[in-house]
Amino acid sequence: LQFREMLMLSPPKTDIVFLKVHKSASSTVMNILFRFGEMHNLTFAFPTGGGNQLFYPHHFLAKFVQGFSPRSPQQFNILCHHMRFLQPEVQKVVSSSAVYFSILRNPVQLMESSFVYYKGASAFSRVHSLEEFLSQPHHYYNPTKTDSHYARNLMTFDFGFNPNGEVSAERVQLMIKAIEASFDLVLITEYFDESMVLLKEMLCWDLDSVVFFPLNSRDSSTKSPLPDTIVEKIKDWNRLDWEIYTHFNRTFWERIDKDIGRERMRREVKALRERQAELARVCLQGMGSVAPKDIKDSSLQPLQHGSAKILGYNLKQGLNKEMEHMCRRLVTPELQYSRALYEKQFPQKPPPTHPPTPSQHGNAMRQRLAGTQN
Repeated sequence: LQFREMLMLSPPKTDIVFLKVHKSASSTVMNILFRFGEMHNLTFAFPTGGGNQLFYPHHFLAKFVQGFSPRSPQQFNILCHHMRFLQPEVQKVVSSSAVYFSILRNPVQLMESSFVYYKGASAFSRVHSLEEFLSQPHHYYNPTKTDSHYARNLMTFDFGFNPNGEVSAERVQLMIKAIEASFDLVLITEYFDESMVLLKEMLCWDLDSVVFFPLNSRDSSTKSPLPDTIVEKIKDWNRLDWEIYTHFNRTFWERIDKDIGRERMRREVKALRERQAELARVCLQGMGSVAPKDIKDSSLQPLQHGSAKILGYNLKQGLNKEMEHMCRRLVTPELQYSRALYEKQFPQKPPPTHPPTPSQHGNAMRQRLAGTQN
């Protein structure tokens, strides 16, 4: 009770660093941060020129941020675009009191998703299936290629470490200790609702601030269960990711037991799901996501990439202005929302006016996959 009362007295936290790990429901988290930032008129650390990545896959540098100058360092409220983490540089663009958090996904599902989404990457482009790649990964995987990180220990890479480093107990412990020293909270994709409750508590936000509709999610037609032999091969190939994930999956539940308790967590998750169901009834045609070809409003069309089919939403017609605005924000894809917020924050420097597909993000991705990353 004392913990609960203390939270209610605390003002909502507005200085936030989110390390957006690939293929881990991080676009959905980003939408939550975009909505909160917009509602509270916060500033975002945007990539220079309004792109969607902070010169990924290079390690993050403060100079990648639009409006940052070492002569008169400006601090931004929210840093959440794709980057490869480097804390000393991050600290130059955010407040020293900023809350740091990230999210991890089971490396087995993450690799399956990466294979479909980044099929054009050098390591995957010559094989027909993930099974074929894993049968002799070193035959296809070249660590010197600029896009090799998509094919091995992707989370390890995003956290700033060498994905091809040795897998010793000592090195794994050093990486885990470094992550724990930098991040206040590490969420788990497989327990997304519980993660949002933990995030809400840590940031002293209300329930509506962490309500979400899943974004950038894949149509189930491109998903298939993996045989046990493939699962074990994925764990072995991504051993660093697996060790990091299993550690933080365990400490995630320890955090829940310490800060909230299982019974209250069940109640909070139930309240979150009920609120989402209520908003789905209010906002959405058909209550859920639809295939890309069935999205009627082109401004709500998510970027399609690789051989994945990325789902989207149709809003109900006839909503009043306030409800339409709220509902639209919940379903606006990452690229469109980011661009709108960038134009609001930097009205004198609008990004390119071409539509979100192929988008700056898409072009950068294609350049990278072609090995022409500058």
